[in-house]
This record gives sequence, structure tokens and C-alpha cells, in this order.
Amino acid sequence: QVQLVESGGGLVQPGGSLRLSCAASGMFFSNFDMGWSRQAPGKQRELVALITHGGSTNYTDSVKGRFTISRDNARKTVFLQLNSLKPEDTAVYYCYAGLYRNYWGQGTQVTVSS
Repeated sequence: QVQLVESGGGLVQPGGSLRLSCAASGMFFSNFDMGWSRQAPGKQRELVALITHGGSTNYTDSVKGRFTISRDNARKTVFLQLNSLKPEDTAVYYCYAGLYRNYWGQGTQVTVSS
């Protein structure tokens, strides 16, 4: 079955950077659209970055210019580079895979605090 395993979260100071990774298995990775969503305490989950199977990218406005999504089809991995982090970026970040249905990972915590 499809499995998505995130890594790379942690505690970082405002202005810092992190790189999240999501390793996929049980799927023909290159066929899937992949993405990252996040959920902060008391807020709805939002999709922050998406990369299609063709390589097109899309970002929510609040992260444009700061976050970069990429994928490595040979390694079945999707990445999210987070730069210029702000306290409001604090959330659990979930990996997403979509084709005929949606799949989600278990999440990795990102905390931005001084």
C-alpha cells in the first residue's frame, strides 16, 4: 500500500531554514502529483505547495518566495525547502500524494521560535 514518511522537521529560529523530505513507497511515484500541507493548532489544514507529475509547481500566497518544492522521481522523494521562516509557519507539515485518490503522511513538526 502507499506509504509516505516525512522527515526533517524541528525547532528553528525566525529567519532560519529547514528542508523537509517525504519518502514514498508502494506507488508508481512519477504518476502522482505530490505536495505539502500544514496544520497549525486550532487552524484548518492548508495545502502550501504542490508539484504535479509533470513538474509544475504551485504555492499558497503566504509561502511564495520562501518555500520551494521539488521532487526526485528516481528516489521516490519529494522535498520542501523552507527559508526565511516565520513564527506563523509553525505547524505539523504533512506530505501529500494524489492520483485517483489522496494519500497523507503522518506529519513532521516544524516550530519557529526564538
